[in-house]
Amino acid sequence: MEEKKKSVLVLGGGLAGLTAAKRLVDRGFEVTLLEKRQVYGGKVSSWKDEEGDWIESGTHCFFGAYDVLYDLMREIGAYHAVLWKEHKLTYTLSGGDRFTFDTWDMPSPLHLVPAIVKNGYFRFGEMFSFSRSLVPLALKKDSYPPTQDHLTFAEWAKQHKFGDRLLEKMFRPMALALKFIPPEEISAKIILDVTEVFYRIPDASCMGFLKGAPQEYLIGPLQEYSQARGAKFFSGTGVEELLYEGGEIRGVRLQNGDVLSADYYLCALPIHNLNRVLPGELKRERQFFGNLEKFEGVPVISVQIWYDRRITPEDNVLFSPDGVIPVYADLANTTPDYRTLRGRPHTGKSRFEFCVAPARELIGLSREEIISRVDRSVRDCYPETSKGAKILKSTLVKIPQSVYAPLPKMEGYRPTQKTPVPNLFLTGGFTRQLYYDSMGGAVMSANLAAEEIVHSSNGK
Repeated sequence: MEEKKKSVLVLGGGLAGLTAAKRLVDRGFEVTLLEKRQVYGGKVSSWKDEEGDWIESGTHCFFGAYDVLYDLMREIGAYHAVLWKEHKLTYTLSGGDRFTFDTWDMPSPLHLVPAIVKNGYFRFGEMFSFSRSLVPLALKKDSYPPTQDHLTFAEWAKQHKFGDRLLEKMFRPMALALKFIPPEEISAKIILDVTEVFYRIPDASCMGFLKGAPQEYLIGPLQEYSQARGAKFFSGTGVEELLYEGGEIRGVRLQNGDVLSADYYLCALPIHNLNRVLPGELKRERQFFGNLEKFEGVPVISVQIWYDRRITPEDNVLFSPDGVIPVYADLANTTPDYRTLRGRPHTGKSRFEFCVAPARELIGLSREEIISRVDRSVRDCYPETSKGAKILKSTLVKIPQSVYAPLPKMEGYRPTQKTPVPNLFLTGGFTRQLYYDSMGGAVMSANLAAEEIVHSSNGK
């Protein structure tokens, strides 16, 4: 008689949940995935609006460092859709000024020489002070950033005296691009982790974009792969509560009152939704779960604007320390499938997508005011090419709680994928893994969670 497959109920259809479903199906589990929204992908979701244009939940840049993500994409036949851009980081400034950090195709750390000596903006003394501050990274590598988790990055920068201009012009947009909070709030560990990886691995800071919508080139193929192998997916299915009894999870009560059960339960929910569905008894009994309430979600705003002309020819990610657009891209340049307006060709003109931050200060404003502030930032950075430009269309996406806020001393509260409850597991960028809360982090956490379930099913 054929042995019955062990069953796993995956709660949440973001990138972490979808990746975990694939890993578990590949290992022979019976997988059911529940997603409360009608679209899958979570923070990497995308959908067509009523006019036929793709809308994204945010600006999705593919860092060269995300090896686990690219391994996954190769497995589902999607890696071909990543379009790698020239290896440089360009910052646009008020009044039309700019500077660029270029790289050389050489071993680390020589690949960073152009960024240090010929960026065209920072004085040699500023870059020398900055380089000197990174000596601990060079000596201790990835063991150094965790020792600085008690400081904000602004406090760390002040201690190392590398200058206000570097903090404001280089690192403020980096902090806002990575975690949507400013240097005065973000843990020094996060920025130092990223800096160390960029320093040590020459291609880590290279950026890519998908050739089109994540739904078509990542999320959809990932879901289709698992469905073809027997996984079941249910959208529009919200979870009300995990049912805890006798030291285990006995089922999941849905918002419609139904109860589903499985051998194992994998929560792939954003931290605020995870806290909502966890039983109060678990939080009181186990500090592991009680600690999760210390996490805060960060609000995120994404804006897209179509203009009647080309504002910039840049085919790459762009950063700006001035205004409200710390990271953005002209998708008409970076993303071939997005050269449309209302479903028709929109070639030779700009279609920007912006991360608008810090969103906490802006999320309460009206749609019109947010679009107006973004437009002013664009015209400030491109005073010549934007002169007389007209907005043809704009979209706005507000996410009140997105990634977790990596404030100082939060690293110690990040949970493992395995929990004290033997049949309950966690995945998501907030869980403990090598990456911060990102696409790479979502995939790595899912890989780790799936392995923990496999070990548990084997009696290990």
